[in-house]
Amino acid sequence: MLIKRLLYLVVFLAFLLASGCTIYFGKETFHTHESLAQTNHQFSYHFVLIPEEVDNEYWRLIEEGAREAATIYNVNLEYLGPKQADSDELLKTIDVAIAGKIDGILTQGMKDQEFISLLNKAVGKGIPVVTVDTDTPNSERTSYIGTDNYYAGFLAGKALIADTTGEQKVAIITGRFAAANQKLRVQGFMDAVEREKRIEIVDVQESNITKIGAVKTTHQLLMKHPEVTAFYGTSALDGIGIAQVVESKNINNLYILAFDTLPETLKLMEKGIIDATVVQYPKQMGYKAVEALFELKQGKEREEIKHTDTTVIHKQDLPFTQATFIGGRRP
Repeated sequence: MLIKRLLYLVVFLAFLLASGCTIYFGKETFHTHESLAQTNHQFSYHFVLIPEEVDNEYWRLIEEGAREAATIYNVNLEYLGPKQADSDELLKTIDVAIAGKIDGILTQGMKDQEFISLLNKAVGKGIPVVTVDTDTPNSERTSYIGTDNYYAGFLAGKALIADTTGEQKVAIITGRFAAANQKLRVQGFMDAVEREKRIEIVDVQESNITKIGAVKTTHQLLMKHPEVTAFYGTSALDGIGIAQVVESKNINNLYILAFDTLPETLKLMEKGIIDATVVQYPKQMGYKAVEALFELKQGKEREEIKHTDTTVIHKQDLPFTQATFIGGRRP
């Protein structure tokens, strides 16, 4: 009997400890920090930006734009998510944000059914959700702010047509086969070059959205298809990985079409290794996403889908800065 009582006591104490940790970390994560509270500053709203991975250079640009808008609209913005791309961790972060009763969520869209259920749960509890960069149109998300990914891929295909002559054997490296935005970028590209008989897509492989993955995949593609004359990379690190291999092997006359304008991508364009890159405006996405959430909270009507700017740049367009078009305003 005594052992049974001790067992109950241990279980009860464990429960209290777990509950206390949950409340404490929930408060620490999703409530204004004490240092802010000491300033007696009253924010209009509390939003959480949840990226695919927190230290991704592309998502840091989205964060910059979001913070500029947060300052203008007097919003307390937190930037939280998995350290490395991890769908389960992203889902957990969203679930905790919902439990924290924040005022709005900004996050990358996914097709995962659990993700859709969480977005619907948030909206059902009165928490508006804006998807950024990638949409989840089959959910109850409030709005989408980001690139028209199909159009971006189509622009890439048109750039390849304009920039090259003669027969082209093209290899595509995409971030992840399962990612909706990557699929659209590939499909748009394929549709753009479909009627060009001189252009043939010989293979499509994935990099897992990492530079090392892009390097490995490029090596494999060159071994499998030595006839390749052009590469198209659909995620931010793909072009950099492709260029690294091409530069190390001292391969000449191989056309590289990248995605995004990370500093390393622009340096490789200056050197003439990357020929062109598709430009998104992640800072603009972050700015407009916070702006959309703020206006939704103010009861204003918003467009369900707001596409941000997309273009293709070449070496002659450098220097290029992502400061262009932050919040739809040229500096």
